[in-house]
Formats: sequence, structure tokens, C-alpha cells
Amino acid sequence: MELLRRPVPGLVVPAERTIDRILIRQGLLRARPRKRPKSSFVRFERPGPMQLWGIDIVGGIELVNPITGEIRDAKLVTGVDDHSRYCVMAKVVERATSRAVCLAFAQALARFGAPDEVITDNGKQFTDRFGKGAEVLFDRICRRNGIHHLLTAPSSPNQNGKVERFHGTFRPDFLDDAGLFASVAAAQAAVDVWVEHYNTDRPHQALDQRLPVTPAQRFAPTAAAERELVGLWLPPALEPVTGSPAPTAASSSPAVETLEAVELEKVVPAAGNMALCGQQFWLGPARAGQLVSFWVDCNWVHLSIGGTRIKTVRSHLTVIDLAHLRAVGARPAGPPPLPGTVDADGVVEVERVVSRGGTVQLGGRVVLAAEILGGRQVGVRIEGAMLLFFDLDTRELLRTRPNPIPPGKAKYLRGVRPTGPPPRPSVEPITVQRRASNTGVIMVCLQKVALGRTHQHQTVTVHVSDTTLAIELDGETRVVRRTTTVPVRNIKADRPRAVPSVS
Repeated sequence: MELLRRPVPGLVVPAERTIDRILIRQGLLRARPRKRPKSSFVRFERPGPMQLWGIDIVGGIELVNPITGEIRDAKLVTGVDDHSRYCVMAKVVERATSRAVCLAFAQALARFGAPDEVITDNGKQFTDRFGKGAEVLFDRICRRNGIHHLLTAPSSPNQNGKVERFHGTFRPDFLDDAGLFASVAAAQAAVDVWVEHYNTDRPHQALDQRLPVTPAQRFAPTAAAERELVGLWLPPALEPVTGSPAPTAASSSPAVETLEAVELEKVVPAAGNMALCGQQFWLGPARAGQLVSFWVDCNWVHLSIGGTRIKTVRSHLTVIDLAHLRAVGARPAGPPPLPGTVDADGVVEVERVVSRGGTVQLGGRVVLAAEILGGRQVGVRIEGAMLLFFDLDTRELLRTRPNPIPPGKAKYLRGVRPTGPPPRPSVEPITVQRRASNTGVIMVCLQKVALGRTHQHQTVTVHVSDTTLAIELDGETRVVRRTTTVPVRNIKADRPRAVPSVS
């Protein structure tokens, strides 16, 4: 390649195979047996630069303490553009922590712009794929900047082969002759010189096997005009910190700044249990993988999915916790999804799970809701002398009960929150199923309806309203006037009784 780039007059460049035979004969090239035929490998390459970056971590850099002579290992966070093989990132770090890796990634994004995709292995610095499924800082940076994060299969480094091949060049060309470095800065300076030579002066054979092409000739960063249109998002903890005046001796204790509410997003893990500064929020495994928006202050925490509020609880967070959240990426919040204070008349709401017997616990008292609501999570609106049980998603009024809680004590209940719109009763009838007896009789809300012996043991559908029972029977609807005011307690038909075997 060098002879093709800088031809010497009168010198004929030998064929590639001739050069291979000479190197093998001199012991400078080792022939490696191929386990699989070359045609079986599927080679991929993006058609343009800034479409895919391969990112990985490699070791081998050694630091020495000049005073004690102690040697310690350092890591190198590397990134290679898939199309051009241009090294976009080569950051020396003492420990490859999540923050150190994200800081190197952030510096590359600020220098070249955001690529369309990145591919990494399954290291904990990049993903929590095999952990609890939470969103790590690297994933958050990718999501907020519109970068699609690809992951290799376990134990498959060949799927990130471009950066692995870069390591195969970096080890013999740099690490074998580098020696020991007195500091991270000295190691970084030496790595920067080698990377500059690799990008601009060294032809890469994979780019063109016949003409010498360097990675810099095929690489182009995102245009500055495009970067100005869509700004780069980085957590405040990774942004450069401007100098601030040192604290004076007169300040005896640090002042705590009063912060307003903040907003942030988190992905629900597989277990459905989320935590924020030590406070837990249970959403259930059914919501795993969904993006939850948190509105947080020192009084309330509102959780929303897709713009719809799903939960509001009392906040256990302090101003120090809010400052920490803002430091790791939270932003100033807009107006809360619900009013921030309890109504002047003392109307509040709580959420409770109805027991199998149809009861809930309120202020140490057992309150009957409805047996039909057993196992269901409902909202309870405490309004004067009434308890209003309602559906959390539709705010449909389910039951009303007398309020046993003394006046003024409702605001001290567990999980109390400000009220939303008043619940409204449903105008549609309740659909139930009933199984006819031996004599063809069904019972709905303690009201017996005779269907006839020809319908014995049949299961029929009944639509129950406040004044009528509409029974679907033989393709027709039979309407019967209600004679009771008992609410519906069972939706499904009773199971047929098991007949004991007679020996």
C-alpha cells in the first residue's frame, strides 16, 4: 500500500501473493488455518459514514506510580465508524465505569455529532439487558439523542468485528512497544498520536484492496448546520463544569438551594417495581418496558404513561434528592397533572386493593366496598360523609358507602393525594352470566326468574340495569322488570356442583 501511495521510479510493485510468500518464508507472516470457508462469512458495511459506530473497551495500557513503582492497569474506550473504519473515540480511563464510558461517548458525540446507530456488547456499562432490565445512563443518552442502540449476541464478538479488528491492530502496533506511562494524561497523549496516524496516514486494506485509502478519506462528521438544528442532549453530570468561586471561610455550613419540581423518564423494569432516591413505586409486571414520566417535588410524585396520569403518591424526597435528580438529567417541571394541595373542604383520594371478601383498609378500619370488586385496585374518594369507590382508568363510579373516618383525619391516610375530576356512574348495564337450575330458574340480584324446564342447566347472559333485566335466550332478548335493589355481586355463572362417585 505504501508503494502504491508513494511510487518509486523504476521499481515494479510485486503481486500480493508474491509478497505473502516472501513474508512467510522469512517468518514474518504466520499462516492461520481457516476453520470455515471464507464464503460462509456474511460481511456487512454501512453505505455511508455516521450511520453505525462500534464501541468497546480494551485493556493493556499500564500506568506506573513514579514514587512507589506500583503498576496498575488502565482501559481504553474505543469507537470505530463502520463505513470508514475511522476511530471516533479512544479515551484512556483508569476504571471503565459507566460514567467514564459515557463521558468518552459524550465527548465523541460533541466532536462528530450523533450517529444513527451504535453497536456494543452486553457489558453493564452499556446495558442492563441481563440484569433487572432498567435503563442505564448509556441507553438514556442514546434514547434522548435518537440513536438506535444495537446489542451483540452473548459471546459473539464477531458481531462487533470492526472495533475488534481495530483492537487487533492497536495491540501489536501500540501496546507491544508502548511501555509504562506515568499518568493517564501521558498515556492519552501517546494514544492520540497513534490514532491520528491511524486515521490520516495509514491505508486500511478493508476499504479498498487495490488502491490505498485512509479512514479519514471516507469519513465525514455530521454537518455543523444539522447539529445546530437538533441540539445534543447530555446529562448535566457529564457536561463541562464552569469554574465557580471557592467557598470562603466565613461559610460554616453549605446552604441548601430550594429547588422547584423536576421531571424525568424511566423505563419500567421486568419486575414492575421502580425506585427513585430510595422511594419505591409499584406498577406491576404488566407495565414492564413502558416509559414512565415522573413529576416530582417535595410534596407529591405523579407518574404518567403516554400523557395519562396513572398514580399519585406522597413524596418522601427532600431538596437534596431533587438536586441529585437534576444533576443526573432531570429537567425543570411544568404544571403538575393534579393540583398540588388538598381541597379546602378536605376532599382527598387514595388507592386501595379490595380483598377477596370485598373490603379495604382505611385508617385502621375495615370498610366494605363490594364482593364483586375483590382483587381489584380501585380509587377511593373521601368526600364528607361518603366514600366513592371508582375505577382508576375511567373514573367510573363503582360503589358508594358511608364514611367512617372522623372529620379532619382523612388527610393523614396512607397514600393520600389531591382529587381529580369527580367520578361518574356508568350509564351502561352490567353484563352477567347465570346458569339455570334443574327447574329452569336463574337468580340475579336475589331476584328469581323462571325460564322454563327446557332451559335447565343452560348458561344465559343477563344485562342488569337499575330497572330491568335483559336476558339473552334462544337468539332473542327477554326483558323482565327488576323487583329488588340489591347490587350485582357475581359476574360469572356458578360452577356446576360435582356429583360424588358411588361405589
